[in-house]
Amino acid sequence: MSTTEAMKLHGAFSWNELMTNDVAGAKAFYSDLLGWSLTDMESSCGAYTMAKAGDTEVAGIMATPKEAAGMPPSWGAYVTVDDVDAMPARVESLGGKVLVPPQDIPEVGRFVVIQDPQGATLMLITYFKKD
Repeated sequence: MSTTEAMKLHGAFSWNELMTNDVAGAKAFYSDLLGWSLTDMESSCGAYTMAKAGDTEVAGIMATPKEAAGMPPSWGAYVTVDDVDAMPARVESLGGKVLVPPQDIPEVGRFVVIQDPQGATLMLITYFKKD
């Protein structure tokens, strides 16, 4: 099984994303520190930078969206799930909270932001099937 296929399995960590108020500074820091190659693109959330380690996309960097204004820069992790729309009820039944309800990331998938009973946040995602 390839790395990409493994990342799409239910329960697998599949993506990491930095939201920051200093995208240029973050790009300079992480490309120098980790040797990432960076590619800028436009996405549904505006400017987005894809980071690659070798030939593998490993993370994204974006400006903190207005909905999260005031939030300190932070890395967020996505975990793949089979059905993101089924997760809110399951999360709440286990004592967690839904911080952002399921919604689409155009051409990528559907995600939800949750908080576990201890207060840690995590994004869950179901990727759209590619033809």
